[in-house]
Amino acid sequence: MIETAEKLPFDKNQDYDRESEILKVLGHPIRLKIVAGLMSQSCNVKKIWECLDLPQATVSQHLALLKNKDIISGRREGVEVFYQVTSPEAKRIVGAIFGSFSCS
Repeated sequence: MIETAEKLPFDKNQDYDRESEILKVLGHPIRLKIVAGLMSQSCNVKKIWECLDLPQATVSQHLALLKNKDIISGRREGVEVFYQVTSPEAKRIVGAIFGSFSCS
């Protein structure tokens, strides 16, 4: 019998709970845009809402949910918080969709 390390497409032992949770969160276009933008650089809230042309409160609500789901994290520098994608699963999912993405 030949053994292989390759995963079968319908492996009953494979757990996709985390990926499924991330896909649900990224199902909202604004959250998907935020995570896609943070793939290439860390940004503060102001940069994100300027890039997306959205109210600061809207961006903050979406950032809070992304942080709560452990998809992004924030790093404080003085009075500013810079966000970055920390979930390896989210990086794989968004990378598969977009490759690299950033706002100018």
